[in-house]
Amino acid sequence: MKRRLHAMLVFAALSCLPLGAAIAAPAEDKMTFVQAERRSIELKQGMTPDDVRGLLGKPKRTALKTSGDSSQGTLQWTYSWSSPSQTDRNLQVTFVSKSPEQWLVNGWDWSSY
Repeated sequence: MKRRLHAMLVFAALSCLPLGAAIAAPAEDKMTFVQAERRSIELKQGMTPDDVRGLLGKPKRTALKTSGDSSQGTLQWTYSWSSPSQTDRNLQVTFVSKSPEQWLVNGWDWSSY
């Protein structure tokens, strides 16, 4: 009887692990403005898109602008937060490319700040 009870307790504890991991790791889409503001301090020129995605998550909008030379251009990622009591807050991260598929952070800006 004790073995069966012990096995049931172990099974119950192990079945809670995925739920605990989901609670401990906040979803990208649920990042608050305050969290994003704190994380944006870590932005640095020369970061890759993967670095920025790891820091801030997926952007809400993207835009690509190219110059006459198709190997150069700018990629813009926009992150947005809104609340009923405040105006929309947007963080725009700009990447530049000096060669195809090699984007690096050039700058960022908070609008409606």
